Amino acid sequence: MILVAGADANGLGDALEALGVEVVRVTGVATRESLDAAGLAEAHTLVLTDMDDASAIPVAKEANTEVRIVAYSRDSLPEFARGQADLAIDPDLLTPDVVAEELVDGRVEG
Repeated sequence: MILVAGADANGLGDALEALGVEVVRVTGVATRESLDAAGLAEAHTLVLTDMDDASAIPVAKEANTEVRIVAYSRDSLPEFARGQADLAIDPDLLTPDVVAEELVDGRVEG
């Protein structure tokens, strides 16, 4: 399962679903409570599409040490989150379809 937090204006969640991936969208601000409610304990990847939610990265890693963190945004990761994110991708460089395929195939690694 992949959690998607943020507005996802580029449609990465839709591209993942088109490949048959179970996607759960985190509603509202990504907090410990909203991540837990979305199923963080079972998720293998958390995609953040809004760097305003970057504070969720250390929270997610603390709750699920195995979760892979992917930032898919034009905005830069804040300094405090850079060491904990596994991958940062600019949507201007890779389309949602390409990123989804790479995440599913496991070829994209942090």
